[in-house]
Amino acid sequence: MTSYDALLLVSFGGPEGPGDVIPFLENVTRGRNVPRERLAEVGEHYMLFGGVSPINGFCRDLRAAVAADLAAHGPELPVYWGNRNWDPYLADAVRRMRDDGVRRAAAFVTSAYSGYSACDQYLEDIARAREQVPGAPEIDKLPVYWDRPGFLDPIADGVRAALAGLPDDLRGDAPLAFTAHSVPLAQPGRETYAAELAAASARVAERAAPGRPWELVYQSRSGPPAQPWLEPDIGEHLEKLAAAGHRAAVVVPIGFVSDHMEVRYDLDVEAAALAGRLGLTLARAATPGADPRFAALPRTLLAEITGDAR
Repeated sequence: MTSYDALLLVSFGGPEGPGDVIPFLENVTRGRNVPRERLAEVGEHYMLFGGVSPINGFCRDLRAAVAADLAAHGPELPVYWGNRNWDPYLADAVRRMRDDGVRRAAAFVTSAYSGYSACDQYLEDIARAREQVPGAPEIDKLPVYWDRPGFLDPIADGVRAALAGLPDDLRGDAPLAFTAHSVPLAQPGRETYAAELAAASARVAERAAPGRPWELVYQSRSGPPAQPWLEPDIGEHLEKLAAAGHRAAVVVPIGFVSDHMEVRYDLDVEAAALAGRLGLTLARAATPGADPRFAALPRTLLAEITGDAR
């Protein structure tokens, strides 16, 4: 049995005001030679929302919900929070844990899937943060959870609610478009990432709308146009649906555990505007966020690896 004396919530991070936007984007793109004008262009997406990403607010809510779940059901562990790309940074969280006497922590990452950018890059950032802190506690990442009811069931509820919100005369015609962040075809673990996304989409579709047509598509790609990424793109998919005579669709951000800027802008603004031009009524399913079932996942995963089936 492995025992832990803390839980570390690990997330991507996001700006919390206009002055944070460009420094945050510089952190995200460091070493990739992204032109300054491209950063400014993406920064404008954040400015539409006051320069604030929804992700840090989500993490505060999730941290509180996870702490409440652990307090109610055990094990009672302090819950820390560190980000890869913005304050509170991972190294600062690791330093606080060390100073508080934490010896071994389990890390719950706000990414449900395998693959490099969805999983391995978080492991690298955790290792890098520990290297910056002499005497850092051991930190073990909890398993991926794309197939767990605590992740899938809130998404299925979001699909049902999105369908219910469509006009009666459009509801029966609306297929589901599951979306996830695209990655380059050359990225390590891309096949596993795509396979897990497809399996998660199939399970949600079966839970929420058995027999309804659905497809897995991708969004938010970046990089040189000549570099191949996972496809089809959400925009191309919406064009195909409209050309086939569909009048409505439900977009399900299966690749995200909470609203990110990629959800709020790329789907709620950009994809919604395209759908309007195409004559498609678009509904968007909610992400799990701090749903109590999702907040219970760290406890469930801890029980599995410690053998404590409380």
